Amino acid sequence: MARPAQGKPTAAPKQALDKELIRELSALLDETGLSEIEIEQSGLRVRVARQVQMAAASPLPPGPVATPAPVGITSQAPPDLAKHPGVVTSPMVGTAYRSPEPGARPFVDVGSQVIAGQTLLIVEAMKTMNQIPAPRAGTVIQVLVEDGQPVEFGEPLMIIE
Repeated sequence: MARPAQGKPTAAPKQALDKELIRELSALLDETGLSEIEIEQSGLRVRVARQVQMAAASPLPPGPVATPAPVGITSQAPPDLAKHPGVVTSPMVGTAYRSPEPGARPFVDVGSQVIAGQTLLIVEAMKTMNQIPAPRAGTVIQVLVEDGQPVEFGEPLMIIE
């Protein structure tokens, strides 16, 4: 009969890493555009992160290229959209969808009249579709996200006046 060595405590067996869980979390990072994700299950905590090269990003969708102002004329800095009184910001990190399903008409477009509480778009986070309501009635004057675009918490989505 074997017995443990005197004075040496026996260690609890280590939980095996679930490689499939790590693969699923890695795929979720790619799918959502997140840079890291962490979960805890049954006392096992797993954190998956990737290095992201930060590029200068504009909150506006790509548009026509501006030509430089002629010498002698001062150009005005673009307004900070996050400070606009009618801005609607993302309440979470996720993927923005402008329509209820692929190929369907968007919930709203520029020029649409909206009422308070009307769905403007959907932000998908962790496979949950979250409807983003209009905070007040007005007219959509600018849509700042493309369909399927990853968004961050607090990122401007639309402007309603």
